[in-house]
Amino acid sequence: MKIGVYVCYCGSNIAGTVDVEAVAEYARGLDGVFVARTNKYTCSDPGQETIRHDVCEYGVDRVVVAACSPRMHERTFRHTLESVGLNPYFLEIANLREHCSWVHAPSQGYDVPAATLKAKDLVRAAVDRVARHEALHARQEPVTRAAMVVGGGIAGIQAALDVANAGYPVYLVERQPSVGGHMAQLDKTFPTLDCSACILTPKMVTAGAHPNITLLSWSEVERVDGYVGNFTATIRKKARYVNEELCTG
Repeated sequence: MKIGVYVCYCGSNIAGTVDVEAVAEYARGLDGVFVARTNKYTCSDPGQETIRHDVCEYGVDRVVVAACSPRMHERTFRHTLESVGLNPYFLEIANLREHCSWVHAPSQGYDVPAATLKAKDLVRAAVDRVARHEALHARQEPVTRAAMVVGGGIAGIQAALDVANAGYPVYLVERQPSVGGHMAQLDKTFPTLDCSACILTPKMVTAGAHPNITLLSWSEVERVDGYVGNFTATIRKKARYVNEELCTG
């Protein structure tokens, strides 16, 4: 394993508070680190080209970029690794700007040695973590285009209607024998003092008759398995002791 560490000056955003060269020198002594370099702007084309060069020429197979927030440039550096055939998830970002330099700026009363010490800790942690990264690969999965809404109060009814009106099947699960929730027990609603039943009843009727809504009242969710787009819910329907198909309500 050959880890490359690239510490960024970020102009003066990092270098104004952190001794960047000292951090790079510290990184060179960490286990697994093959090369540690500094760049004025690592996210620039020359900075990215340095990473590509080390991957191609020296076989660097793990990369730590000590720079700004991963929300800013994590995708940028993943594309950089991918462009030279390295798995884009063999990357770790050490946030020396938002998590170190900016909160330890001299104007805030902190000194450079303390900020540099923290930066070294962040880089050491990133190096330790990237050594344990495993290759990940993007894939496509079939998605069940349906939704389950738990709770048949006014919020659950409205959510079910919104999804159903968008053309998706909805399973509305309510643990009581009827939907309606607490709003069905009220007389007036704040702040207009409108009739509660006048607002709620049409929505209850629409939810019960909507072709895209399967109403599961007197039922409870026992467990949910799976993952995003492919969930499987186990629902316990309580005994009603009536034939629902023949019941007139």
